[in-house]
Amino acid sequence: MSEDIIGLIRENVIQGRITKDDEGMEEGMVGQPGVSELLDSALAAGLPIRDIITKGLSGGMDVVGQKFEAGEYFIPDMLASAEAVGAAMEVLQPRLASSGIDSKGTIIVATVKDDLHDIGKNIVSILLRGAGYIVKDLGNNIDTQVIVDAVRKDKPQVLGLSALLTSTMARMGDVIQALEESGLRDQVKVIVGGAPVSEEFARSIGADGYGADGFQAVAVVETLASGTQS
Repeated sequence: MSEDIIGLIRENVIQGRITKDDEGMEEGMVGQPGVSELLDSALAAGLPIRDIITKGLSGGMDVVGQKFEAGEYFIPDMLASAEAVGAAMEVLQPRLASSGIDSKGTIIVATVKDDLHDIGKNIVSILLRGAGYIVKDLGNNIDTQVIVDAVRKDKPQVLGLSALLTSTMARMGDVIQALEESGLRDQVKVIVGGAPVSEEFARSIGADGYGADGFQAVAVVETLASGTQS
């Protein structure tokens, strides 16, 4: 039974269905339990939170990532699935500590000063939460000093910076420089992403990693975060 519920959670993540009222990618799914209803059933049945996250939520997003890379899914499809995972993680996050499951680490994400775009950042945040990280999302149009202060206070393993405009992507370099000047640069790994950003740009400003899309960003964070743990 447990595998049935978790399998249904996984399938409904792939379908991008949060509740029974959602349509999904395939026809005829309205009225069937979505991720929220299935999550309630899983918790009522006492299923392990680790299995719900790794096999259900993350397992579903793994398939979504494969479909996205294959050109079968597009940004709206990926966003729908990410929102389903996000809704589930809002319920599960408070239960992680009481269940004895340690988080993989703390990640801070922000869209830099003068840039109001945050869809990509939001997707990355949801995917990271689904992967077991504590994510502090500072929002968009965030001043460099606010980001530096957050790094000093929360001591994250990784800082993720996003920009969608060529006119604001240079702010990422400003943040890294400010971290240097504050003596914090060697305490946090920095990953950057956004439409105008490239691997070459990331290297040029001294970033530790670059994510071309949400799934690559999570993979890079996994590598960087594991490297910061003793």
